[in-house]
Amino acid sequence: MKLDPNRRQFLKNATRTAAGVCGVGVILGLQQHQANAKEGVALRPPGALPESEFLAACTRCGQCVQACPYDMLHLASLLSPMEAGTPYFVARDKPCEMCVDIPCMKACPSGALSEELKNINDARMGLAVLLDHETCLNWQGLRCDVCYRVCPLIDKAIMLENIHNDRTKIHAKLIPTVHSDACTGCGKCEQACVLEEAAIKVLPMDLAKGLLGRHYRLGWQEKQNAGKALLEDQHPDGLRPAFEARMPDGKYEPVYQPMQVQPNLKVATPSRATQDYVPKSTTVPDAEHFPNLDLNIKGVK
Repeated sequence: MKLDPNRRQFLKNATRTAAGVCGVGVILGLQQHQANAKEGVALRPPGALPESEFLAACTRCGQCVQACPYDMLHLASLLSPMEAGTPYFVARDKPCEMCVDIPCMKACPSGALSEELKNINDARMGLAVLLDHETCLNWQGLRCDVCYRVCPLIDKAIMLENIHNDRTKIHAKLIPTVHSDACTGCGKCEQACVLEEAAIKVLPMDLAKGLLGRHYRLGWQEKQNAGKALLEDQHPDGLRPAFEARMPDGKYEPVYQPMQVQPNLKVATPSRATQDYVPKSTTVPDAEHFPNLDLNIKGVK
């Protein structure tokens, strides 16, 4: 029995439609997997623009990956934690080696890796964060210091902070402390962590770093940036600034003169009563003049 041509065509179309729906479902599932796993998993190459601008500018050409002499960059696939075709690296697997000439940036034809980056030490690929104090060996009072020792900007990006060891009450703890203004996010600290799961990890900058409110003003930083005191008109004694503009009309800020003592001047001091003080008179006053006075005092006759 031959199959009706119309029915055969119907089955073909239905099969194609089902295959297409399944394919779209798989692609959407992979895209959702990328969105869920993107943050905190992979990092962009040095000089990358902010993520939204980077995705718009990147042509997925792969030239930055080819230019990397240490093979630490990868092109994302459908199963990668980043958008397909874009470059990334995982610090725990292989960190950035901080090439002085930044070949990956120079190979980028679209400007997704900005040429404004002149010094590799100014790169901000991410920010190292000590996530788990409970497993960090230095927090346990042991001398590990590996993340501190491998840092390319030692004593700038990572420093050891000396704190008291509450467990032993004797020794000190040397705690790795990351400074966000110097950390490049190269990932060497995360890759070198001796733990099975690294206690320190490099996260994307927008995920790892807080943002200070714009209404805050750190006076000591502003003074350092200005190179001078912010309030130049100081009181002579250094107590407070003199704001004559705040005084009412015709009034002026009072001038305080420091007290001056002559070197040979003897200052009279009041005499003090001693325990062997003897009153001149022991006469008991009349009760009628002092009705509230208790005259039953021992030793008074």
